[in-house]
This record gives sequence, structure tokens and C-alpha cells, in this order.
Amino acid sequence: MLNQLPVGLHDSDFFVRFVSIFQELGDSLLADADNVDNVVDLTVAPDALVRWLGSWIGVDGIDASLPVELQRRIVASSAQTLAWRGTARGLQRFLELASGGPARVSDGGGVWRDGEAPPDTAWVRMEVDSSGWLPENDFVALVRDEVPAHVRAELVVAGRTVWTSAAREEVGDRV
Repeated sequence: MLNQLPVGLHDSDFFVRFVSIFQELGDSLLADADNVDNVVDLTVAPDALVRWLGSWIGVDGIDASLPVELQRRIVASSAQTLAWRGTARGLQRFLELASGGPARVSDGGGVWRDGEAPPDTAWVRMEVDSSGWLPENDFVALVRDEVPAHVRAELVVAGRTVWTSAAREEVGDRV
């Protein structure tokens, strides 16, 4: 900007300093524009931005104390499975990520001809060996957000049932 000023304005010290403010701002905007691709790249984005990007796809509340690589893996995996959210496949991938181990998901879903569907298909049973890096109550809250609201659900951790959707009525439907 300073180089584009008429020669006579270069003599005014105030005006040169004033325009320099805008020059500095413009230069930083240009520098940031060159890095836009990197800002949303999970492999190089700043740590705090990774959690913020996760909030764009419904992955809220990633604990900042978790290892950064795990935070990146959570967001990346969630983005990859977003199209499968609420399905048995999506639940299994989600549970494997959250628990850090294998997950088993069985459900009543299927494909039937019109009028031939069994009466009770909206159920899912999810089994994991542990709640992974989360305390059990936080793990349950995370899983509850992934299960479709109309589905009867049961979550089993290490062979013990820790949550069923029937519990929704018992706590006043605070899902």
C-alpha cells in the first residue's frame, strides 16, 4: 500500500504510519490466506482448532487433556463415519474408537418386503470390553448421543449392563 501512495503523501510522517497499520493488517491476511488449506487439515491444524473442527460435526467436548494424536484420531474417525451415524456399522466404529478395543453390535434391523417386517426391529445391543479413556458415566453419555432416539438400546461394558434405554423413562427422559 505504501508503494502505491502518491509521492507527495510520503512526506507526511503521520500518514505513512497510518497507512502502515493497514499494510501490516493486509500482509497478515495474505499470509493467513496462503495457509487456509492447512487450517482444516487435521494432521497439521493447531491443537485447539482440532477440537473446534470436531464441534462442526457434532463431536463436542473432546477433553483437552487427552493426547493430541488421540484427539485428531477421534475427529478424523468421526468425520469418516458421519454418513453411518445411527447405524449398526456407525455404532461399532464409534464404540471401537471410544473404547479403544473391539466392539460387538447386534440389532433388529434389516430389509423386508412391505408389510412383512417383524413387529420389533428397533433395538440394539452394544458390547465393549472397557469404557476406554473415559469414566463409565461419561462413556454412557457419549454412547447415548449416538443411539437413535426411537431405538431400544442396551450397553454392556466388560460383561455388565451399564445402560439400557428403558432407563430413559426412569430418569424423566433426560436424554
